[in-house]
Amino acid sequence: MARTPWAPGAPALAAAARAVDEVIRCGHSADAVLAGLANGPDRAAIRAITLGTLRWYLRLAPAVEELLETRVASAVGALLNVAAHQIEYSRNVPEATVHAAVDAARLLGTPRATGLANAVLRRFVAERATLLARVDVQLPARTAHPAWLVQQIAAAWPGQCPSILAANNGHPPMTVRVDASRAQARAYVAELAEAQIEAYPVKWAENAVTLNHPMAISRLPGFAEGRVSVQDAGAQLAAPLLDVRRGMRVLDACAAPGGKTGHLLELLGEGADLTAVDIDPVRVGLIEDNLRRLKRSAHVLAADVRDPGSFWDGRPFERILVDAPCSSSGVIRRHPDIKLLRRPGDMAALAAGQLAILRAAVTMLTAGGRLLYSTCSILPAENEEVVTRLLAEQPQMRRAAMPEGPALAPGALDCTVGVQLLPGAEAGTDGFYYACLEKTTAGT
Repeated sequence: MARTPWAPGAPALAAAARAVDEVIRCGHSADAVLAGLANGPDRAAIRAITLGTLRWYLRLAPAVEELLETRVASAVGALLNVAAHQIEYSRNVPEATVHAAVDAARLLGTPRATGLANAVLRRFVAERATLLARVDVQLPARTAHPAWLVQQIAAAWPGQCPSILAANNGHPPMTVRVDASRAQARAYVAELAEAQIEAYPVKWAENAVTLNHPMAISRLPGFAEGRVSVQDAGAQLAAPLLDVRRGMRVLDACAAPGGKTGHLLELLGEGADLTAVDIDPVRVGLIEDNLRRLKRSAHVLAADVRDPGSFWDGRPFERILVDAPCSSSGVIRRHPDIKLLRRPGDMAALAAGQLAILRAAVTMLTAGGRLLYSTCSILPAENEEVVTRLLAEQPQMRRAAMPEGPALAPGALDCTVGVQLLPGAEAGTDGFYYACLEKTTAGT
């Protein structure tokens, strides 16, 4: 048998280093970078190494930097941190990781960095306890979060801040939503058991099933046929909160990738009149792909919902879902690159955009209609503060009835306006905010 020219694991380390470098240097999301990977045997390993490195980057990078006497190329720096992650957080033999990283430097086209990689990583193996102990003195670095984000989380949720930071560094569960028109959650759990897949129904979310161990969606019974969709149990609360009923005209204002769109269509039933809008044409394609899999249809449009005249025919909607673009601070455990991509100045711009979307939605909502505002953020500046501003300037809008926090999900917290789910709390969900509003008059 011909011997491979590289140490085992070297190609995966090199590919992960390229991905990490692109996230940090170019500001691209990890999902976008990893989407370009071929369906090769290393795909799962590359993804796991990349996300793991990004999850702990703000703890690892200062330790690695202490070992560098001069600046190195960004790709080499990324490789050193990728290897440091494998040494500190994987079960791999550290010396084997060092050997693979040396070959990975060659694969990256930086052969002159092989000696540096070997020397730095061998020192990291020997000294990492001392190096990381110095890093861990500060809470942000110890938990691999930017200091500004720790400050904002602590200000908003002082009692829950440590658990939030810990949850952000955990591995999220894989939860699916069973299409209730085609199956029941307990029946689906039994179907999974027959396929030797361990899972359990989520007690407080009627159609949610959580797998004991995540798996590729290609192995998930019923996924290709549209009987189940991967969706966090917290996200599954949105459609029921909107309280749609058959025959209603509904707008999903920021719809991509279409998980909540599919759930709304399921609740609306045959002949649903639902318009799904997203500003990004590429992400609109994801909505269309999702609806094809679910065998459901809607009016799907690429448009800026802040400009109703660009897509709206003037007939008001009875229900509007505004699942607004946000910092995604509630889903860091699924997207650890958020810790590296977000900046403190982003919050004001995001809040302004969220308020603009809500203002436009109000103009399209019929008198007596219901609007659900949701985000996957845990920061009040994007949540209750935005809704409070809308209510102050729009006298025809008022709070609508919705369950109190603990009745909505275990451990959910009541805010001044709306309800907040925190990541990894009693319900085990991602972080979500929900506020139900209604229009009392036609307004102007």
